[in-house]
Amino acid sequence: MSNIWKIDNQDFLDIDMELRHLRYFVVTAESQHFTRAAELLGMAQPPLSQQIRRLEQEVGTPLFDRTGRGVALNDAGRAFLACAQDILQRADAAVRTAQRAARGEVGELTLGFTESASFNGVVTELIRQYRQLYPDVEMTLSQGDSETLVARLREGAIDAAFVRPPFALDGGLTFTQLVQEPLMVALPLGHALARRKRLAPADLSRERFILYSRKSGYGLSADVMAACRQHGLNPLIGQQAPQLSSAVNLVAAGMGVAIVPASLRHLRPDGVVYRPFGLDWPRAVLGLAVRDQASGGRAANLLALARDPRKA
Repeated sequence: MSNIWKIDNQDFLDIDMELRHLRYFVVTAESQHFTRAAELLGMAQPPLSQQIRRLEQEVGTPLFDRTGRGVALNDAGRAFLACAQDILQRADAAVRTAQRAARGEVGELTLGFTESASFNGVVTELIRQYRQLYPDVEMTLSQGDSETLVARLREGAIDAAFVRPPFALDGGLTFTQLVQEPLMVALPLGHALARRKRLAPADLSRERFILYSRKSGYGLSADVMAACRQHGLNPLIGQQAPQLSSAVNLVAAGMGVAIVPASLRHLRPDGVVYRPFGLDWPRAVLGLAVRDQASGGRAANLLALARDPRKA
């Protein structure tokens, strides 16, 4: 028999019944016959009858009226049936939800991205495909510079990030390159060099450069400066911008020129034109970083999609 005990003035029944007992009961109730129910359950009839008896003892009242031709639910049984069906449906739903979560099909994905990544068509298409494949994953976006995002990724504050190297891959990070972009020169509208179709480092010998520099001193701007020096150009540094879009806005203000990834040409403030920059190196690399032990399957699914959209 069930025992009643109290916690915080709430009554609870100390019941030992299992989900299988509820399934036995529901199948028997729907079949209205022990033998047919036993066949459906893949068990012998005597053990089923015993389990139903134990369930009735646990509940504390008969649930069936036994007849010569079968069984029929009594009032208690009908009330219990509705609750048992609801419990089984909830249990099945809980199992399916847990399995979907393990496969990364539900839950939340916190995704970091650099501002420049939002202008890249490869990134936006990857996000679109991911949302199409996993519509029940809630995506939370977090913007920052690459160094900050990598640090947050190591700390577990975000699940994945679209970032630009260089950065150290220690600390259990995996980086998958998505694209290598050529560079372009952002020029003020009406600048004499805007009449040219393509610019070489020597063409910028008298220009002031607007840089986007990292705290570490490494990054795209540093690579561009090094490449220019290799081609005999000692760049004149005019301004330091906090991010690439700020550099483009400073170009619009006539404060200098900026070397930016080609995807930023989609950022078109009034007063700026873009021209290809004639350097084979460096390239603006953009990729996806995740922790080696990705949290759940959500980041792992995004990584798989990034590596091969056909296998996602």
